[in-house]
Amino acid sequence: MKMNEQTQEKIQNIAAAFAGNKYIQAISRAMMFIITPIIIGSIFTLLANLPIQAYTDFLSQHGITPILNLPATFTTNIMAVLAVFFIAYFLAKQFDKDGTMAGMLALISFFIITPLGEQTTKDGTVNYIPFDWLGAKGLFAAMLVGLLTARLYVWFMDKGFTIKMPDSVPPAVSTSFAGLVPGFAVSIIALLVAAVFKATPYGSLDQLIYTCIQIPLQGLSGTFGAFILVNLIIGILWFFGIHGTNIVLLGVMYPLYLALDMQNLNAYQAGQALPNILGYQFFVCYVIFSGTGATIGLVLLMAFKAKSKQYRTLGRLALPTSIFNINEPVTFGTPIVLNPYMLIPYLLAPIMTGSIAYAATAIGLVPRLNGVQIPWSTPIIASGIIEGSWRIAVLQVVLVAVSLAVYYIPFKFIDKKAYEQEHADENVQNAQEAEA
Repeated sequence: MKMNEQTQEKIQNIAAAFAGNKYIQAISRAMMFIITPIIIGSIFTLLANLPIQAYTDFLSQHGITPILNLPATFTTNIMAVLAVFFIAYFLAKQFDKDGTMAGMLALISFFIITPLGEQTTKDGTVNYIPFDWLGAKGLFAAMLVGLLTARLYVWFMDKGFTIKMPDSVPPAVSTSFAGLVPGFAVSIIALLVAAVFKATPYGSLDQLIYTCIQIPLQGLSGTFGAFILVNLIIGILWFFGIHGTNIVLLGVMYPLYLALDMQNLNAYQAGQALPNILGYQFFVCYVIFSGTGATIGLVLLMAFKAKSKQYRTLGRLALPTSIFNINEPVTFGTPIVLNPYMLIPYLLAPIMTGSIAYAATAIGLVPRLNGVQIPWSTPIIASGIIEGSWRIAVLQVVLVAVSLAVYYIPFKFIDKKAYEQEHADENVQNAQEAEA
């Protein structure tokens, strides 16, 4: 076996083991499920805060702004609640257990450990759950509670610590009683955890996780160095035929980048300065536009500059999907996978486009993205305008030219080779026909 084949096999095995991990899959699937309500809430936030003074004045004067903000309050601002349920649901499903019961118990546990606020009124003291811990700020606590609750539920079910009903009892009733013992146990554990952490300087498990884990990780993921590293890992995995975007960006990094986006969105909604440059939408707008590797330049070169029939046809077939950020046709059709001629531009193009966008944002040429969650398939220009400014859309067009420049020389090389091969094949075919 050749060295490169051994390396490929090792990387594929590691990536497959990571991607197949039950806990990673549960978090990844849950985050994909909550994208829908987050997008809905983000769009309503955008509608309530369009940067048009006459429009916002009209909404404010007629009391429409609070109404438009309601969907965001009960979608993006409760993302941790949605996440804790679906993480527990999908993890229990991984072990062939009832996901709905696990999700419900995770919700109960999450609310037990979430610190209550108090407000004194003329009628007495009123307790309430702050939205702070139900949204992005409580996301990591929700992930931990969802995983641990589901795992405890699975353990109790596997050990037979349940109330078993006769076969004549309807399944819905049996399922309810089967969850009683695990439910009591999980609730007691959550209660003890809440009591213990209330006695600490942090006051709650949520605050501890946010202070000691979430803030440092978000701070690290929001750095330019982390951006470079994430792109390199994604590109290298794709080079070996592994879906690096799903594993790294949508798996490991998505909760971190989503939290950064939500900080921007909340600031945007409040009319405050946006705190973060990086976030998931930064990748959507500036890095994975046309697909991983920012391959729009390569596709345009193929479609309009290729001499070889092979790449001209591929480019014209891949162009429509590339507009919507789907580039598997060019990734596997070129191919980019295991093609040493394409490795450097494939790694370099997204780093170049992202670096230029980062610098342009840092020096104020373009505004920071408002954090509105749009589908990853949203075409450039449209995504730029939605994310806050026509200047973002103009920058996206400039980045297409950057992609063209990065891919130009490697494209000319592979196109020349393909053209010469096609020409040689035609000569052989003509010679055979002449002899016949």
